[in-house]
Amino acid sequence: MPRNHHHRAPEKAPSQRQLRAGELIRHALAEILTRGEVHDPVIENHVITVPEVRVTPDLRLATVYVMPLGGRDESEVLSALERNKRFLRGELAHRVKMKFAPEIRFRIDERFDEADRIDKLLRTPDVRRDLKDDETE
Repeated sequence: MPRNHHHRAPEKAPSQRQLRAGELIRHALAEILTRGEVHDPVIENHVITVPEVRVTPDLRLATVYVMPLGGRDESEVLSALERNKRFLRGELAHRVKMKFAPEIRFRIDERFDEADRIDKLLRTPDVRRDLKDDETE
């Protein structure tokens, strides 16, 4: 009897190949942005960090996580990177030795926000009290 259940396979950890490709792309993009090679006023007026690049198993798509310094103007920075995607992909093709340059998409890295939220939570009076109670036991 055939089953029509649609199960999503659990996400596998990235392979060494994916991690290596992501790091090569991350370094190349960080260098391009640091050197001011993208002639766009929004990008030129922001310090943009690239904390992570995730690459699909076939290496055809790279999701680039970015964060403007201080978290300012996130949507404007994202739009500017999208506008310059073709240029950036072309530069990657020259700098990163891969069979083909992957499609790139940009996302804001929200890990900083999440870490900040957890830090604030840990500082609340209730949590501090509970932590002190654990220490005295």
